[in-house]
Amino acid sequence: MWTFALTKATEAVFGELLHNSRVTLDSGGRLQLACVALSCVSHNAVGGLELVGRALSCLRSMPPKKGDAPKQPPLIGRFGTSLKIGIVGLPNVGKSTFFNVLTSSQADAENFPFCTINPNESRVPIPDERWEFLCQYHKPASKIPAFLNVVDIAGLVKGAHSGQGLGNAFLSHISACDAIFHLTRAFEDEDIIHVEGNVDPVRDIEIIHEELRLKDEELIMPIIDKLEKVAVRGGDKKLKPEYDIICKIKSWVMDEKKHVRFYHEWNDKEIEVLNKHLFLTSKPMIYLVNLSEKDYIRKKNKWLAKIKEWVDMHDPGALVIPFSGAAELKIQDMNDEEKQKYTEENKTQSALPKMIKSGYAALQLEYFFTAGPDEVRAWTIRKGTKAPQAAGKIHTDFEKGFIMAEVMKFQDFKEEGSETAVKTSYGKFRLAPMTSISVSGLNDATSGPEPNDVNSSSSPTDDITSGHRANDPTSGSGPSDDITSSVLP
Repeated sequence: MWTFALTKATEAVFGELLHNSRVTLDSGGRLQLACVALSCVSHNAVGGLELVGRALSCLRSMPPKKGDAPKQPPLIGRFGTSLKIGIVGLPNVGKSTFFNVLTSSQADAENFPFCTINPNESRVPIPDERWEFLCQYHKPASKIPAFLNVVDIAGLVKGAHSGQGLGNAFLSHISACDAIFHLTRAFEDEDIIHVEGNVDPVRDIEIIHEELRLKDEELIMPIIDKLEKVAVRGGDKKLKPEYDIICKIKSWVMDEKKHVRFYHEWNDKEIEVLNKHLFLTSKPMIYLVNLSEKDYIRKKNKWLAKIKEWVDMHDPGALVIPFSGAAELKIQDMNDEEKQKYTEENKTQSALPKMIKSGYAALQLEYFFTAGPDEVRAWTIRKGTKAPQAAGKIHTDFEKGFIMAEVMKFQDFKEEGSETAVKTSYGKFRLAPMTSISVSGLNDATSGPEPNDVNSSSSPTDDITSGHRANDPTSGSGPSDDITSSVLP
């Protein structure tokens, strides 16, 4: 027996895919955990995912009617699931310390500029209560969580776009990333050198922003010159639309002196061009504010309000997450009992889970789970991936047979202990039609206010869903290699 689980979704439906198999997805709310159980006579493939051929022949595809699913807006950025987030900031603001805490690694974190030259890269598991629950439930032989790929990039300085401080090399490292942790220092320490002579996090943020924008200016001009030669002087009508779009981008970046992502009305064609050239200022950015341990514990800092005000004015909607590298280092070296005592006495907690989840969401990634006694595994998908394509990540034949979803709350499932128990409890189970097939995974990194959070957020809805397939499992017919409907063991 295996259990398939999918993260939260909006109006999404994961129908039954095999004869008498049950797949789970949410409809009418954001899915926190979806579960599906399969029981199969024949299963010897890696992870227990071999599909019985004769059972597959029973599948019937029932695509949604045109117009049923809302149109998903295109995303700005590289297409794929092996994406990276880079840690960017001035020298000596705590980037390598943050990287070390985040990845439990030992990258150099010395008190001098450019102690990081070659980028350090690591994979960080995504903390997720649902994944941990599935592991406890199944006690599998193999556990594979979702991962965030993080890159520690050397500090930028003023003039980096023109090569200052090895700037060109460092900016190319940023170009290889798909989102940015913009880390700034908001603590005084005479023993730690500041390249600008004094601590001013708003000024530091502006320096990084300007260096990225100026580098994009350098990238834009050769593109315009090339397109102008072909599309304008050469009369190539096919390239004229791209030329016009690049001119619009030039006006925004060079004349208005703003970042690409600050403009929220790029249309589909313009986003296609943006995704072709992948400008630095188009990358999603999360602002991490490194506080002293004292300020983090007392939840006060003289610069924090100014930083939030600047971000709201220039990069509205972007997250600002305060943390303390010093506190995180201290917590990392504690055992579980010491950690609990520290957090209770200081009425605080680590900001790492929030930062990891936020970074993953900034990459426009989501994931869902497959789970069973052999393996509990998170499968990474692109935000906006439709449910059939998400299922196809496991097996190509899983893109068929969607009809409706059975929906229950994750908390109800935990309390009742099984799908059957939830179904027999009044008001805890419902059927939902297939009104949408868009899968939405870990899209709310800020599922609740953190102790030191300066952003408002709401808690997600926890739903579990099961799907119905095209061949009604109650009909009693099916191939001899039977795949039977089942609940979680």
